[in-house]
Amino acid sequence: MGSDTGGRRAAGGGRRGKAWDVGERQARGTDADWLGDSGGLDGLDGVGDVDRSGEPDRKRATIDTSDPDWVAKAASSSRKRGQRQPSDWQFPVLTGWGLRPEQQRLIVIIVSVVAVLAGGVGLVIAITSIGEYAPEQRVSAALVGPDTTLPQVFQGWSSPKLFDPVADRAKDAKALTEKEVFGQNELAVKKKLKLKLVAKKLDANCSAALWGGSLVEQVSDAGCTQVARGLYISSDNRYVAQYTLLNLKDGESAGALVESLKTIYRGGWARPLSSSKGTFPAGGYSEAGGYALGHYVGLVWLGRLDGTEATAKDDFVSLTLALRGAEKAVYRRVVTITGPAS
Repeated sequence: MGSDTGGRRAAGGGRRGKAWDVGERQARGTDADWLGDSGGLDGLDGVGDVDRSGEPDRKRATIDTSDPDWVAKAASSSRKRGQRQPSDWQFPVLTGWGLRPEQQRLIVIIVSVVAVLAGGVGLVIAITSIGEYAPEQRVSAALVGPDTTLPQVFQGWSSPKLFDPVADRAKDAKALTEKEVFGQNELAVKKKLKLKLVAKKLDANCSAALWGGSLVEQVSDAGCTQVARGLYISSDNRYVAQYTLLNLKDGESAGALVESLKTIYRGGWARPLSSSKGTFPAGGYSEAGGYALGHYVGLVWLGRLDGTEATAKDDFVSLTLALRGAEKAVYRRVVTITGPAS
């Protein structure tokens, strides 16, 4: 009996002990309800967690009420949750001026935009201050008109050493004559093909024989004193050709002109002579070459009389070699200075 009584007494004591724990927590104000609806238990991991959808977290942890400090930890965590986290948009200087984080953010955005705009303006100013790149422009046929008479192809060659004796006009001061340059009325191309001289002209005013602002200006700067032109028609009436010889002050000027023509020939060229027997058709296809010969420049120009483009059957190479027969005048001047070869 004593044993049974002791057992019931122990059981009762166990019930009293549990009731006492709850009663003491309520008396002390340490029951979970004391934390209120603010969710004081939320500060503990896994305790009272609710996801954003409003559903309670199924992974709740068991509250360890045996830990005497569990209430204090819960209250501390709740206080931390209630504290406002410092904004990323806080700068000591701006904060010292009494500006709120949102005001500081607005100022930073405005300053950034102004800096970008100022950088863009500065870049534009820098680019314009450098200046424009204006390379020598090859003028197209469209710019000078579809009916302009000029070559579609040009090649240039520098002066061979053979013409060094006439590289300075001071040593070759005698003026050219029509008879000297165009003394032959026919230039042989092949056995049955010849170029016949149908017109010739010698101008002391070089600008009268040329067109194109850049070309006329450069020739004037090169000290041009004469331009001799001769127009030829082939014996089969298929080809037209013109040879032009310019008398410049020195070999350097002659070489520079030929080099420049590689770029500007579409915007300036020799004026074609005309004849009742034929001339270069306006807007027709033609080819040309420039040769520095000491202080002279020889321009070879040829094409088909009908203005059509040359084909494989058109031997422009042989025609060019024949047309350069007019250069014999320059060869004779070299011999005059150096004497005949021994």
